Amino acid sequence: MATAEQIRSVHQHIDDETVGIVFQPILDLRTRKTFAYEALARPANGAFANPLEMFEAAVDAGRVAELGRLHRTQAIRECRGWPLFLNLYPEEFDHPLLVRPDDPLFRHKWPVCLEITESVPLKYYEQCHSVLAEMRKKGVMLAIDDLGAGYSNLKYISDLAPDLVKLDRDLVADLQGGSRQFRLLQAIVHLCHEMEAKVVAEGVETLVELALVRAAGVDYAQGYLLARPSLPPPRAHWPDTLD
Repeated sequence: MATAEQIRSVHQHIDDETVGIVFQPILDLRTRKTFAYEALARPANGAFANPLEMFEAAVDAGRVAELGRLHRTQAIRECRGWPLFLNLYPEEFDHPLLVRPDDPLFRHKWPVCLEITESVPLKYYEQCHSVLAEMRKKGVMLAIDDLGAGYSNLKYISDLAPDLVKLDRDLVADLQGGSRQFRLLQAIVHLCHEMEAKVVAEGVETLVELALVRAAGVDYAQGYLLARPSLPPPRAHWPDTLD
């Protein structure tokens, strides 16, 4: 449960539109060029340790739909000219704001990809499935986030048929060539491709990790090695030492 201070803070953030935002590029590993940017919310004061706490406080305050809409408004305003990845908090599926034709994401002239995680509770699954089906009819793409962080992701891939799958950092961290972890990564990438989903490796922080996710057949990558999240959207840096 959010504290009283956090509840007051989230009301202020939303009313004053002071929620921060940063962007992190997602690189195409074949062309080595930026493919898209992920928009990431940032609390504007010290009331929250991370964005998740802020969204949880917004749920307790009954304002999570407004916070999500504000985040999408900021994203399309600050990152024109690029495809956008936008995270959806599970409780947003309880509110009609997301599917209204005046939602900010429908004003973005470039591709939009909504990210959902395996943390979407079963009680939201039907709403999630219905809302996403409606939005995909309007050209919005879907990404399953944090593959590898839980056991239920594979069923999500089967049921929701996402356009992209984002691998959890734990599958990428400290990769070693020929290791069991690397072979697992290869198998997951192959499975995703068989199910017609492109694969994004998150949290790439070293040259070895970047080289091995490429070797495993991953399509896209993001992480501190390539660029840290910032505003305005940063240019990605491809390491000169990597062929």
